[in-house]
Amino acid sequence: MNYSKIMFMIMIMLTTLMTISSTNWIGMWIGMEMNLMSFIPFINKNKNLKSSRAMMMYFLAQSIGSIIFLFAILMNSFIMTPIMMNEFIKTAMVIGMAIKLGMAPFHSWMPEMMSNINWNEMMVLMTWQKVAPLYTLSNLMNNWSMYILIILSTIVGAIGGLNQTSMRKIMAYSSINHMGWITAMMITQTKWFMYLLIYSITVAMLCYMMNMHNTYFINQVSTMNESMTEKLTYSILMLSIGGMPPFLGFLPKWMAIQSMINTEMMILMTIMIMMSLLTLFYYMRMISSLMLMYSSMNKWMKYKSPNTMMVSLMLTINMSMPIYSIMSFF
Repeated sequence: MNYSKIMFMIMIMLTTLMTISSTNWIGMWIGMEMNLMSFIPFINKNKNLKSSRAMMMYFLAQSIGSIIFLFAILMNSFIMTPIMMNEFIKTAMVIGMAIKLGMAPFHSWMPEMMSNINWNEMMVLMTWQKVAPLYTLSNLMNNWSMYILIILSTIVGAIGGLNQTSMRKIMAYSSINHMGWITAMMITQTKWFMYLLIYSITVAMLCYMMNMHNTYFINQVSTMNESMTEKLTYSILMLSIGGMPPFLGFLPKWMAIQSMINTEMMILMTIMIMMSLLTLFYYMRMISSLMLMYSSMNKWMKYKSPNTMMVSLMLTINMSMPIYSIMSFF
């Protein structure tokens, strides 16, 4: 048992909770800095060139975001409440958080860094590491720069992943696209954490499957010797994360679309839906080789393995969206 790894994981969780529970900007900044220092050893546990490169990229990007955020706080040191801030300081704080989240146009570090780490580290980076900056961003609402970030993130996240063969880079661009959706939901209503939760569950399941089969590039998908159930689960996971109904991943996008209709943000919603279709194209490309490949095996489970239960659970979770929809009416 690696006690250092456990300690850093506990620190990552505690520092995020510290940021969420802070009542002022300095407390949030301290929480995010401690979180950064806890996550860096978690990346650099493998002593090789790739993990060192990823560590430096992450450190520099997060440091620049923190410096801009701290500069804005110190500029505004006498007025500590969000209501009384002027637009310049608020915009600087939004930019600082956008750099930390890897939102476009400050996204360049994210795909490069993600292509140098493994699936477990990617899972933490795409889920838990987003919580603290997103919470801080949610306290900076109704700023003009957020609309630009949403449009650019959805466009860059959709177009950037089209020409990629690395699964990790595709997931990085997917994450950029989803950050745009979460931020749009943040403007229209307060239930953005529901989107993040469902997205985190889907991403965690996908990273588990990729790690289980040691898949890092698209051409490796067709070589995976899987049972029919695993193929189906992998395909459904991809469609779910792309927001295809009736799978679970469509539910948060449905909530976001509904809230944008209620606030009459039609142009923004149209751009986001069109870009979401592009992301669905590269998800389909990731599963087409698996689904169209000829196979004489027609059994659901080819062999009994410890992963059988987990794969079946993933399948059930992703198919449960109609149940949630029915429950929402009551």
